[in-house]
Amino acid sequence: MERKKAILSLGNGRTFEGWSFGYDGTADGEVVFSTSMVGYPESLTDPSFEGQLLCVSYPLVGNYGIPDMAVGPDGLASRAESERIHVRGLIIADYSENYSHYDAVKSLGDWLREQRVPGICGIDTRALTRLIREEGAMPGRIEVEGCHSEVGEAGRRNLVEAVSCREVIQYGAGQKRVVLVDCGVKHNILRCLIGRGIEVVRVPWNYDFTGMDYDGLFLSNGPGDPAVCTETIGHIRKALEGDRPVFGVCLGSQLMALAAGAKTFKLPYGHRSHNQPVRLVGTDRCFITSQNHGYAVDPATLPPGWEPYFVNLNDGTNEGIRHTGKPFFATQFHPEASGGPVDTEFLFDEFISLL
Repeated sequence: MERKKAILSLGNGRTFEGWSFGYDGTADGEVVFSTSMVGYPESLTDPSFEGQLLCVSYPLVGNYGIPDMAVGPDGLASRAESERIHVRGLIIADYSENYSHYDAVKSLGDWLREQRVPGICGIDTRALTRLIREEGAMPGRIEVEGCHSEVGEAGRRNLVEAVSCREVIQYGAGQKRVVLVDCGVKHNILRCLIGRGIEVVRVPWNYDFTGMDYDGLFLSNGPGDPAVCTETIGHIRKALEGDRPVFGVCLGSQLMALAAGAKTFKLPYGHRSHNQPVRLVGTDRCFITSQNHGYAVDPATLPPGWEPYFVNLNDGTNEGIRHTGKPFFATQFHPEASGGPVDTEFLFDEFISLL
């Protein structure tokens, strides 16, 4: 297959030349990197990557192809984190045309073309990753030779609204009911709750759930700046006036903090990997976690009654918060990580025990 030339242009004026291996089109968004070695089907379908150009720093991508992404009878994608690709574009070093895996049904390039997502390979991703680490995440654009289009709205729209469900959806059955606020929920979060015998009611990001009958509240992950979710924050603030358990993950942690009265800030280049070490505050216990976020909670702004729960051992940033007297807690990392690590999946059991 003859490849077309492609160019990655960054907001600082730097350009990288490579080859198109996905959809021959144009894509713009924030350029970020992930250090994960495996899991590109899961990463590409993670709603937290909505609106971004993802650079995979691991050198070889595509060698095990793409599995069947069909949605199962439970309404969840069987081998992915959502029903579609969410990255605006994919940036890699070496693309493997020939894939080999017993589960594979198509190549990564074919999948990108089906979903109209540009991919560029032949890029020095080590140099690009170092550049982002030094200068921070920045806007970028992928252009394929002979393809021209206007710049999209990826950086100027409400990304949470773009990835949230549009209506109330119910999953599973059980004696306990959890309302899940969908800000871009990864399907493995739903699996972790349903698999533990919980009835889950998934509601849109701005849905007023405060009058619903439920035993616990779950605040999901999602993309972008948490401060734009003013309606969600207002609903959470009202829920925190009660005493029903609340568990937040990733963006959910930031939304809980804002609802409590704390502040958040944008990280220079975010945490996106499967090997971030975090420590349980007040102990020497360390866990290896999967993460994908660009914002963090400022622990110095936590009001009375709240305290840090986990801390990142790489840069000292906050990795979770909890209330000192009520059953409210949240983590910045992903305890439902798929595929792995699963060091912190026990937090789902702790949440359910509080119900």
